[in-house]
Amino acid sequence: MTDILFYLLSTLTLVFGVLVVANPFSRNPVTSAMFLVMTIVSMAGLFVLLHAFFLAVIQVMVYAGAVIVLFLFVIMLLDINQEEKRRFQFFGAITGGIGLLSIALVMVKTITTSNVGAGLTPELEGSTRALGTALFTQYVLPFEIMGILLLIAMVGVILLSKKELK
Repeated sequence: MTDILFYLLSTLTLVFGVLVVANPFSRNPVTSAMFLVMTIVSMAGLFVLLHAFFLAVIQVMVYAGAVIVLFLFVIMLLDINQEEKRRFQFFGAITGGIGLLSIALVMVKTITTSNVGAGLTPELEGSTRALGTALFTQYVLPFEIMGILLLIAMVGVILLSKKELK
């Protein structure tokens, strides 16, 4: 039963993730945000299958609760229906594809050459104490880098949404 649930939830995660970006049903960004909620919920189901209940609850509370509400507020503030439609730019698509491919190659090389998961112990599976200890001792630098990246993203959103005074 666990294998069936894993394949079902992973398929749903991939399908909903693709529908966030390439939505054939509607060009409304709110529909894409709802597909993102479904992606997050199916990922939380995968966490439950891994017996990481704390991560599953945090995934739903933080991302599906707070981040999606923030996305919806930004969508409503930008008034996307009033903006003019942009033409497809071939140069931008090619450059973005090359950038995406290079990032994917760097990620694959990094994952294959590193010892990801070497220090994990299976007897601490799903333990909140073990998660906190590992996060603030062994993985403190990536944790701090993620915090700085989120701060930069927040400042960028504030600067982009700021209207000029005339």
